[in-house]
Amino acid sequence: MIEILSYPFMQRALIAALLTGLIAPAIGTYVVQRRLSLLGDGLGHVALAGVGLALLTGTAPIPIAVAACIAGAVVVEVLRQRGKASGDVGLAILFYGGLAAGVFLSGISGVGAGGLAQYLFGSLTTVTRDDLALVGVLAIVILVTTLGLSPQLYAVATDDEFARTQGLRVRLYHIAVVSLAAVTVALAMRTVGLLLVSALMVVPVAAARNLVRGFTAALICAIAIGATTAVAGAVGSFYVDAAPGAFIVLLAIAVFVLSWPLSYVLRRRRAGAVLPELVDDDELAAPHTITENHPHRHAPGCGHPAVQHGDHTDFIHEGHRHAAHADHYDEH
Repeated sequence: MIEILSYPFMQRALIAALLTGLIAPAIGTYVVQRRLSLLGDGLGHVALAGVGLALLTGTAPIPIAVAACIAGAVVVEVLRQRGKASGDVGLAILFYGGLAAGVFLSGISGVGAGGLAQYLFGSLTTVTRDDLALVGVLAIVILVTTLGLSPQLYAVATDDEFARTQGLRVRLYHIAVVSLAAVTVALAMRTVGLLLVSALMVVPVAAARNLVRGFTAALICAIAIGATTAVAGAVGSFYVDAAPGAFIVLLAIAVFVLSWPLSYVLRRRRAGAVLPELVDDDELAAPHTITENHPHRHAPGCGHPAVQHGDHTDFIHEGHRHAAHADHYDEH
């Protein structure tokens, strides 16, 4: 490890890998929650158009790729919201339009399609100081937003109608999520590459869901898995002389494979846990607590134990019972 840190290019590579490992699962958690797991692939192709434009104009590729990704993501999301295109059609537009534009622009720039290879598969050791500074600033923005607005983003990603009843601006939050995903994809093209970034957004999230329960716990666990595999992949690729992006993704997949059987063990333990004794409402000394902004909508199959209680159903959540009453939940 000391040998790696003696090289300035590897110092920059490790920092870039760490930042990418943090932000990709952070925004990927909401993307997966919206069932848009392939969004990263589509945005990666749009980023190619930005790279082609940068090659044509002789400018830095990351800022142009970020701008192109955000523009493409917002346009498709607005079309989807207005009913002009379904989610699948919008992703197809991102895939083929971005890929075609990237190859076309790189061709007329004189570089050719071969010049896109380092962006398709990543080139972690070529990260410059300017690249690292931009990645650092945007990574802070993404982490502050995804962690600071997690209740709102979760509510919007889970149930549009419920989020609207809470007074949330659903359309604005949807645009924010796809925009942050677009920025993440563009920033990750130097580390894991545009063809593999979607895996780093999805696989750690899937592994975290196997290991922990609850949205917040899964979010933190996914970020930890992403950061660990990204740094470990960067270090491992240095010693085995392999492509860093591929190594990082393979490590993330290995964690998911290991979490799969472990999830069955954890599920059996949880199922065998004895629930605290439940008493009738009339026997409770403390009054109910009304939580009007509860971000999770309890329903059969939501993942929390359901207990029939008189004429209604309680859901065991975070150590106490939630009972749905009209437009809010009572905690008792």
